[in-house]
Amino acid sequence: MLALPFSQACENNKAPILALLTQAFSQSQHVLEIGSGTAQHAVYFAANLPHLIWQTSDQLEYLEAIKARCEQEALLPNPASNIRLPLCLDVTQPWPTHSLSPDIDAVFTANTLHIMSKEMVEAFFSGLGANLPQLNTLCIYGPFNYQGQFTSDSNRQFDAFLRQRDPASGIRDIEWICTLANAQGFSLRQDFSMPANNRLLHFSR
Repeated sequence: MLALPFSQACENNKAPILALLTQAFSQSQHVLEIGSGTAQHAVYFAANLPHLIWQTSDQLEYLEAIKARCEQEALLPNPASNIRLPLCLDVTQPWPTHSLSPDIDAVFTANTLHIMSKEMVEAFFSGLGANLPQLNTLCIYGPFNYQGQFTSDSNRQFDAFLRQRDPASGIRDIEWICTLANAQGFSLRQDFSMPANNRLLHFSR
């Protein structure tokens, strides 16, 4: 099989995330994952949440690897038939509304908001409101600050690394994230503590 991009962090966190998504997405039918990356999460969650259709997406440069992993998954003995090949979705550009199913009622994104600039994070939330009318569940995984304070020394060091690489990136304050979500009709339902000083934010509307 073709060697594909691999994230050890995805392997480490996929089981704890799945345990919470099983609950958060129990009434959902069609999930859009924004920023599928290596697609390790996508193939794992789709296989373990068979009641869902899992739509992958990312920026153009990542689509080939996501498509390859999805196709590789189809060659396994018990493939997940509920995973969809990736859509090209850049939150700063017009969303591919012609390709987005009107049945999408949930969104999942992991380790994206601290990579995005503040303008991109704002575009992410405004895009949810403008393009996904049936959306009622939103789950966001990653590190967050509280009242401008880091939750750990490792997160402080990670933030410094991010900003050195790209000054526009960085760990975001949860209060700001909730404000952006509230503007699109979402309320924070649960804020879960996760391994490695991460959180999983479960919003609903």
